[in-house]
Amino acid sequence: MPKKKVLFVCQQCGYEAYKWMGRCPNCQSWSTMIEESIPDVAPENIYRLGEAGELKQLDEIAPLDEERFLTGIKELDRVLGGGAVAGTVILVGGDPGIGKSTLMLQAALGLASRGSRALYVSGEESLGQVKMRAKRLCCAQTPLMVLAETEYNRIASQIMKYNPQVVIIDSIQTIIKGELGNVPGSVVQIREVTASLVQLAKSKQIIIFIVGHVTKEGILAGPRLLEHMVDCVLYFEGERYQNYRILRGIKNRFGATNEIGIFTMESSGLQEVQNPSALFLNQRPDGVAGSVVVPSVEGSRPLLVEIQGLATPSYFGGAPRRTSTGLDFNRVAIIIAVLEKRAGLKLFNHDIFINVVGGVKIMEPAADLGAALSIASSFMDRPVRKGVMVVGEIGLTGEVRPVSRMEERLREGVKMGFNRCLLPRGNVSSNLITNMKELEKDLEMIDVSTLAQALNLAFD
Repeated sequence: MPKKKVLFVCQQCGYEAYKWMGRCPNCQSWSTMIEESIPDVAPENIYRLGEAGELKQLDEIAPLDEERFLTGIKELDRVLGGGAVAGTVILVGGDPGIGKSTLMLQAALGLASRGSRALYVSGEESLGQVKMRAKRLCCAQTPLMVLAETEYNRIASQIMKYNPQVVIIDSIQTIIKGELGNVPGSVVQIREVTASLVQLAKSKQIIIFIVGHVTKEGILAGPRLLEHMVDCVLYFEGERYQNYRILRGIKNRFGATNEIGIFTMESSGLQEVQNPSALFLNQRPDGVAGSVVVPSVEGSRPLLVEIQGLATPSYFGGAPRRTSTGLDFNRVAIIIAVLEKRAGLKLFNHDIFINVVGGVKIMEPAADLGAALSIASSFMDRPVRKGVMVVGEIGLTGEVRPVSRMEERLREGVKMGFNRCLLPRGNVSSNLITNMKELEKDLEMIDVSTLAQALNLAFD
């Protein structure tokens, strides 16, 4: 029997130590060091990728064809960069119950219906339960191969036997290698199983989707640890109690990053959203202080989102509350400081809440001006001018800086019926908008260079 060594592994980041520590020295998380046994086995070829270890001159290597497989789900194919590339490993992470299994089953059914050899491996449901979900999705007659198994070696044996083009593993936390002896979902099990799947995908040119749960209780460690091992990382976002779902590409070796796909969760499964801007602005109130529309760009897609701000006096003393949903908290703190210093708004004794409607997370600084005006609008109790959208990055000195891809943003606004846009002067003066005269027919462009100037022009 192979000798085992005992390590204490952080379930948050995967840091290993020979003794227990209350706080992980790597990620600074408390009470995450768990004892795990690791067999001291001889090195295997588990981490070899195809012809790894062989020296070859670059110009003598035959390039691989970038064969892409379409799932039939346009939003998923968009995030993947036009479909999944053969030989890639794709991690799909998200909170339990968010809809990852539904998305992956729909993708597997779509691939099988288009003639691809697809295998769906369920470690959480029986074959009968998978059939029930497929029936609910109205695709129960699709020729999809299904396997209910949790032991990796048996799964690999079936893969070699069937020779599929696409494999879905749902979920990675349930798959184990019996020789390791650790419990399912441990860092060691997840790491070793994934390494074996990566080797299998590269050597056989198989597309492998890996589903990983993300929770606040520690299971976050698994997917986080795997992000460097896989080719593509997708995160499924959204509030469990809302029907909006957003699929975001965090990493993609064969496509653009930060691409998003938008779905609604219905009784018949996930439905694609054809016009997300209309969806997010559907219930926006008119003439209400604190509401601002921002033309954002996520990946290759222009998207109109509503940012709501609320500033209310803090009556309980101490430090006022600052809450941000959908925007980076540190970025919002900077915007509040600039509003106080450069625009003269006395916000030091006000609780401030800011929210991006619909569960969207905006990563780009182009939303700075919209966030600032939403806070100022609520503080002064003055609604933003009718038909106005706002875009621009704010600097620490109060300047409004130009942003990229302005023409796409403006065209999306015109399509949604907006006739005014508050935008950085640099975008106009530097000729960054190619078809300026064409856009001016449908859109009044109000260019500003400072935050103070924007505050003077944004309100009636």
